[in-house]
Amino acid sequence: MAARKQEEAGSLKYPGIGHVAALILARGGSKDIPLKDIKPLAGVPLVGWVLRAAIDSEEFDSVWVSTDHDEIEKVAKSWGAKVHRRSEKVSRDDSTSLEIIQEFLKENPEVAVVCNIQATSPCLHPSHIKKALKKITEDGHDSIFSVVRKRHFRWKEVKKGSFTEPENLNPAKRPRRQDWNGELIENGSFYFATRDLIMKEGRLQGGRVAYFEMEPQHSVDIEVDIDWPVAEQRVLRYGYFGRRVTVHPRLMFCEISGCLTKGRGHLSGSLDRPGVSFAGGPCDTDSEASSSKSRDTEGFSVSIHSRDTEGFSVSIHSRDIEGLRKLQKDDVEVVLVISKEDVALQCPLKMTTDCEVMLVGKDPLKDVQSMVEKKKLDWNDVAYMGCQAASARCLQLAGLSAAPADAQPDAISAGKFPCKHGGGAGAVREFAEYVLLQNQKARLQKQKAVPCGHGNKVDHEGKKRQETSLLV
Repeated sequence: MAARKQEEAGSLKYPGIGHVAALILARGGSKDIPLKDIKPLAGVPLVGWVLRAAIDSEEFDSVWVSTDHDEIEKVAKSWGAKVHRRSEKVSRDDSTSLEIIQEFLKENPEVAVVCNIQATSPCLHPSHIKKALKKITEDGHDSIFSVVRKRHFRWKEVKKGSFTEPENLNPAKRPRRQDWNGELIENGSFYFATRDLIMKEGRLQGGRVAYFEMEPQHSVDIEVDIDWPVAEQRVLRYGYFGRRVTVHPRLMFCEISGCLTKGRGHLSGSLDRPGVSFAGGPCDTDSEASSSKSRDTEGFSVSIHSRDTEGFSVSIHSRDIEGLRKLQKDDVEVVLVISKEDVALQCPLKMTTDCEVMLVGKDPLKDVQSMVEKKKLDWNDVAYMGCQAASARCLQLAGLSAAPADAQPDAISAGKFPCKHGGGAGAVREFAEYVLLQNQKARLQKQKAVPCGHGNKVDHEGKKRQETSLLV
């Protein structure tokens, strides 16, 4: 027995502390959102986001999901977690988290420290866990909980609908936002606590207690169904996607019809008139493309047309034009994809956007694949925006992909990033900003991976940049 205990102690992450476990509570009887904890969020079961962060942190001796439901148990095991099958006694509507954790500790007496991670906090990163746990393993605290800093002025209700009093400000000396440190608010992401605090004192916060401050962009909590679309957009930008190299697109394809425009370009003249370009053909030297700005219900649009009143014209939202230019400025080559129906737009689009314009057939994959290979790139180096069902394969293969909110269902399902804007109404700008963010993350990740100077040391400036960078 003594040899077994010695062997177990030697295998612990923190022998001086004891067994450290992560515990995610996932009850099957959610009233607001049925089976909320395994509902897909951006293609991943909600509980999968926090399980991935917990396991990849490599800080825990064991990672558990406590549940009363068969389907949740299956999902938890598929993501690499152990399962604590809670009893009926702690599975009631009025059961508290503390009661469930106490039952878990009774059944697992080896656990010395438990981290209760909320399944409804999908923007948790391994780095949050690592930094918070150090407050216990190195600083000797008994409990740690996550917070976010808020700068909200609160008023107390003295009489419903009538009288009120300030709680955290003096209205006569109302501070400026930048002059006020704000308040620390629990964001519910996680709670570390020792066994003694939970079992002997019956609480998760106490003893030598400290907080871990998380960034606002990572402080996401899902309580009701209306929170879901907001959380999905947030997790796509700030969620943890696992231990892989961040995609760094160098080439972006963007379909014209349905993405950059609401529909197809308007043609008012004959296709064989001078100045109109055909498949792969050059522009007539006497032809001109001009642009003008007009205000519609959604903002400014750029109208591209010929120098006379006949011929072709197309309107592109100014936000989308700006998105394309930002990509080009970030050294992302942009290729606009058109079909034979839009061939007359090839030259004016190229002149107006400074982007290469490529004609594709009914199945764009063949032509796009050819260009990817010609440029000696991999699909992970590619971003693709499409709106047609025929584009689904390109959307699936690309490292980053998106479809406008009003695209065909097959395209939306194949895209990795769901846009909230429609085609011709800012969707391209929205996706462009996401691509730029991923490129920024990739550069930071590469910077951290490359040692500077001797050995594994980094220079002072590089270290400072790392410390102030986004979490990846």
